[in-house]
Amino acid sequence: VQLQASGGGSVQAGGSLRLSCAASGSIFSIKTMGWYRQAPGKQRELVARITSGGDINYKDSVKGRFTISRGDAKNTMYLQMSNLKPEDTAVYYCYANHQTGWGRENVWGQGTLVTVSS
Repeated sequence: VQLQASGGGSVQAGGSLRLSCAASGSIFSIKTMGWYRQAPGKQRELVARITSGGDINYKDSVKGRFTISRGDAKNTMYLQMSNLKPEDTAVYYCYANHQTGWGRENVWGQGTLVTVSS
């Protein structure tokens, strides 16, 4: 499985952005996809994730503002971010947890920078 993230950019507080993550390869083996983010000087943190069964989890601080979804073909994942705040500024990484012949494995896309100005 390979992942390609896109959609970052710069917005003012209160604005919106949509991140996309396109998966290729053995997408049928994907069990969970999601987004992490890492702000300067901070640890990487889970923002949202969605399982192949449709279960969704969000970081508390983004609930009600961010929406994670997958396209009908299941090869693309989205993160719709609304009412963005300066504290959402970070590099966002998509990931996929997939089943391999030797167990489960996480793969990562390249980061995409989101900058929110006040």
